[in-house]
Amino acid sequence: MSYRNNKKPSPPPNPSIFTGVLIGATIGIAIAAGLAWYILKTPGFFKNAENKNPEKVVAKANTEKPAVAATPTAPASAASASKPRFEFYKELTDNSTQTASKAVPKNTEKPAAQAVKNELYYLQVGSFSNAGDADKLKAKLALMGMEAAVQVASIPDKGVWHRVRLGPYQGQSEANQARATLKLNGVEATPMRAQ
Repeated sequence: MSYRNNKKPSPPPNPSIFTGVLIGATIGIAIAAGLAWYILKTPGFFKNAENKNPEKVVAKANTEKPAVAATPTAPASAASASKPRFEFYKELTDNSTQTASKAVPKNTEKPAAQAVKNELYYLQVGSFSNAGDADKLKAKLALMGMEAAVQVASIPDKGVWHRVRLGPYQGQSEANQARATLKLNGVEATPMRAQ
């Protein structure tokens, strides 16, 4: 008995299926590209045409508001257009200086006090036996906008201490202003006369 191959040879793959898929993908890509071009070129498809010009939007918003006085709205729109977008930094710094100046009483100096005004003062904010703690406080003060210095002092019977100081300040009034600012931020400071 002889074995014969009873399997029929499989027909070659139909090239018309592959060609159909390729043509369909090409047409789909072409339609998607044409649609994207149309959407991007049409000014009012997703957005209003007036949104492209912010001055028109500001002028339209000003005309829609009820008029309180009979003044022209054009100068107001020009002022709002030139106004910076974020003003929080300016407001925060203005508020802190205003509250600091309110907290410090007005200094009524006499001409004889000019010698006291010329003295240098430091504000000692902390003293630590650990250098890392001193650096942390210095970083906290830097975040408040105050530049501090760490001095290393060797104290007999106590060892090495790290002092965190601000200054020098010209006169006691300048030191008191800085001290009031620190107090507003929850930091106590001790004024010290420079030696």
